[in-house]
Amino acid sequence: MADPAARPAIHPASADGAPPTADRDRGSGTVHALTLSLVLGVLLVTVLLLAQAGVATHRAGKAADLAALAAADVARGLVAGEPCGAAARVARANGAQLELCELVEPERVVVDVGTEVALEGPLARFGAARGVSRAGPPEDP
Repeated sequence: MADPAARPAIHPASADGAPPTADRDRGSGTVHALTLSLVLGVLLVTVLLLAQAGVATHRAGKAADLAALAAADVARGLVAGEPCGAAARVARANGAQLELCELVEPERVVVDVGTEVALEGPLARFGAARGVSRAGPPEDP
């Protein structure tokens, strides 16, 4: 049988005596750090886009509420004018577009209003943020 010390080494040791597997891990921390940074960046962008959509939805809701109140005031005769015209002006002043304005029967003093706020950037393909509201005199108990 041959002497085991006489056999050539399959994986020769590096110059500093470390096993060759240690060199394969060199730089892996950098790759992990870059991957983690990329994942965190994608998550941050996603959260910011969701926040932008939330802000637009709240703006559309606020515009619908204010437009409905303005239209109800006109419908009840508290302010001169046409109810849907007043609702459109108030919606525009709040950065929204009026998409629905209906006087509710039978007394026509309750107004249903719908508004929309266009989403910008990558969210535009999902359509506009919408808000709906109803306003009128309080109901009798």
